[in-house]
Amino acid sequence: MSQPILIPILCDQLTRTISSLRGPAKDDTVILMAEVWDEATNVKHHQQKIALVFSAMRHFAGELEQAGWTVDYIKLDDDGNSDSLTGELVRAIERHDPREICVTEASEWRVRQMQDEWQEKFACPVEVLPDDRFICSHSEFAEWANDRKHLTMEHFYREMRRKTGLLMTDDGQGKMLPVGGEWNLDKENRQPPKDGEMDAPARPKFEPDEITRDVIALVADRFGSHFGRLEPMHWPVTRDQAEQAAEAFFTERLTQFGPYQDAMVHGSDDLYHSMLSTSINLGLLDPLDLCQRAEAAYDAGDAPLNSVEGFIRQIIGWREYIRGFYWHFMPDLESKNGLNAQRALPEFFWTGETDMRCLSDCIRSTHDNAHAHHIQRLMVLGNFCLLAGIDPRQVQDWFLIVYADAFEWVEMPNVVGMILYAEGGHLATKPYAASGNYINKMSDYCKECSYSVSKKTGEGACPFNPLYWHFMDRHRDLLEKNHRVGRIYSNWDRMGEDKQGEYLTSAQKFLDSLEPASEGWARYT
Repeated sequence: MSQPILIPILCDQLTRTISSLRGPAKDDTVILMAEVWDEATNVKHHQQKIALVFSAMRHFAGELEQAGWTVDYIKLDDDGNSDSLTGELVRAIERHDPREICVTEASEWRVRQMQDEWQEKFACPVEVLPDDRFICSHSEFAEWANDRKHLTMEHFYREMRRKTGLLMTDDGQGKMLPVGGEWNLDKENRQPPKDGEMDAPARPKFEPDEITRDVIALVADRFGSHFGRLEPMHWPVTRDQAEQAAEAFFTERLTQFGPYQDAMVHGSDDLYHSMLSTSINLGLLDPLDLCQRAEAAYDAGDAPLNSVEGFIRQIIGWREYIRGFYWHFMPDLESKNGLNAQRALPEFFWTGETDMRCLSDCIRSTHDNAHAHHIQRLMVLGNFCLLAGIDPRQVQDWFLIVYADAFEWVEMPNVVGMILYAEGGHLATKPYAASGNYINKMSDYCKECSYSVSKKTGEGACPFNPLYWHFMDRHRDLLEKNHRVGRIYSNWDRMGEDKQGEYLTSAQKFLDSLEPASEGWARYT
């Protein structure tokens, strides 16, 4: 093949219809895919995450070859020079002498800057195409965000509903309105677990084939010191498997997803959640198609509106919003620390060895499965980091390391904005701070915990209770002005100095007892 077009496909671009593959002819193109050491170790990603990504890449390369494409695939275990994407591209140019490089824009800031450098570095032209797998382009989000003090997701979500037509109906006079009359049914989606138990159908789990087994062996050999349990590894690694997982969700769990999406049960890791985020973020599933299938389930009477709306909101609302927010505020977003949080991440975030049953269970699921659902991440793990004043950079790194669906564009704004309220309140209108009462209401964690959720201060009190008031007290100057938070301080003031002192003393004693994660950071970062 004389001077072909060279198309690099990144690890989260495993989509046959991605923009870079839609124009060139197969007999005039070489696709470059590479397992790169730098990308696997920019942080020491969870072992399952690396195995998932590499296996999905190898399967996708095979699918492309079967479809008639020429694929130059570089495995980490057979190439001693696989140090960086740019390095692999340099060597591919030497091998293929392309007349042009065509690539879809990267999802992460660091890699996107690398792509811009390619245009200066290489003699052949480099075309960077938009990633139109997302509904909202960068320019559209910027236009929506300009001149807004608060970039409220709900307002953005309504724009995406109008743009896609999802769950919209004509009122007969040419005006499009939300089906059911309300845009957001979140108030119907906050049911606690029934009597502390939930009999949710098990999600499909896929046995590793030869390709995945080879990858697992590679990860065990090269990345065995990374955080997390490597096996069993049951994530979907092909589009067909991802479609099976999606179909199982729509037929078996979507109906109850809405009411119980915030529920938590000790030892039950999946519940009614879709478990599709890894497949969506890798490119194996089309997010808009999933939303349309959920809508079809509602139209057919197979799923209630609150479940379908909640699922669609997570994708065209939150996911699209988070991606737009990330690009709108980068590169400054990663260094934001609006609450001046300086405490080191505790060692138990790596070991799970804590008497706080909620944290221990969430960390166990994270270690074993490279997954915890969104309320576990936000209102248990994240809430603790917020209340304890953990350094945002350490929290970002931890979340990026431990979750299989974590890419920087989705992880960073969730941590900096939603979890830690560190970026100035553009994303969240208030900190998501809560005492032990919230966790007790939405889970069964507190029933057998070593701490008592009903005890507010002193020995044996749930640490979330004094930590909540410690947080509110030390940030009073900022938060008292917030209309969603300010009224809480009247409750604080009514307690009187003695009771306030008990809360602050209990919280400080607990904070002083935390062991910094020096061993964990040395081992896993």
